[in-house]
Amino acid sequence: MIALKPAHRIAAGVAIVAFLWIVSGLIFSGDDDNAMDKAEHDLPNVRTVVSVANNHQNSLVLFGRTEAARRVVLKAETSGHIAEIVLEKGQAVKAGQIIARISMDDRKARLVEAEAKVEQYLLAYKAAQQLSKKQYRSRVKLAESKAQLETAKVGLKAIRLDIEHTEIRAPFDAVLNDVLVEVGDFVAVGSAVSDVVELDPIVIAAEVSELVAGKLRVGAGAVITPVGGEAVAGSISYVSKVARESTRTFRIEVSLANPDGTFAVGQTTELRLELGGVQAHLITPAILTLSDEGVLGVKSVDDNATVHFNPVTIIDDTTQGMWVGGLGDHITLITVGQEFVRAGQKVNGTGGS
Repeated sequence: MIALKPAHRIAAGVAIVAFLWIVSGLIFSGDDDNAMDKAEHDLPNVRTVVSVANNHQNSLVLFGRTEAARRVVLKAETSGHIAEIVLEKGQAVKAGQIIARISMDDRKARLVEAEAKVEQYLLAYKAAQQLSKKQYRSRVKLAESKAQLETAKVGLKAIRLDIEHTEIRAPFDAVLNDVLVEVGDFVAVGSAVSDVVELDPIVIAAEVSELVAGKLRVGAGAVITPVGGEAVAGSISYVSKVARESTRTFRIEVSLANPDGTFAVGQTTELRLELGGVQAHLITPAILTLSDEGVLGVKSVDDNATVHFNPVTIIDDTTQGMWVGGLGDHITLITVGQEFVRAGQKVNGTGGS
């Protein structure tokens, strides 16, 4: 064995120590990297997307029923037998058009008699005036003649009005919904004769909550979609100021032009009412989740890759997706894997949809 000099032994020792230090550093450094890689590998993977709020026209969808703008049951204003029914139910009628006639009976004879009385008392009154001027008649007699003339005029007016009432006429442009009598029926004053409804415009009535009623204004737009039909535009014509006692809801009415009678009374329709613009996020309903307390919301991640639960308010549900509020101007939403992570947990997030 070759003996090393003391100086050589010291140099060799230093070299060995340095080599061991370097090697140990590489080994432990590799262990730390492996530990970090393992820790990152153990974090759950989620897919995220950055969502930005946009202005969305907030709307309310509810169901209503069509009603006639006006509906009147016409009643007889004189008595007699129905002599003629001029129109059939279902026909359109114009204001003033005759629907049915009541028999004249002795009315023409009574008219002739009333006209004769007026003429008689008119001549008597003129003669009394002349005699009164010559002081052959007293003022009392003149007043009596005038009273008889006025009474005769009232009688004539009454029989003329009675004859006029033998014709049942439409009070406005409408549809003759039903005829409630037959030829030969006897009707007394107040007997129902026919039912007329005004269908242009048509009215769609619905009930809304107090919160919604406070946001609605007469003249605001509305979209009406009948069951199985196409959407058409109308406007709010009435918002009640008195709530129903039983439901605490408020009646609203939407008016819609209906010149062709497309809408009938009693149809179920969908109403979409515009409530104004609001900042909201458009999301897919698939990312909605419930908290342990049953609150509806979505999950997001912050800049530190920590999961957060965010309660939301549903504003609108459309074919493009669901508009929700309560998320601020922008947020990084978890779109895949939200079911498997909880608030406060660290995750590995990747962009996507």
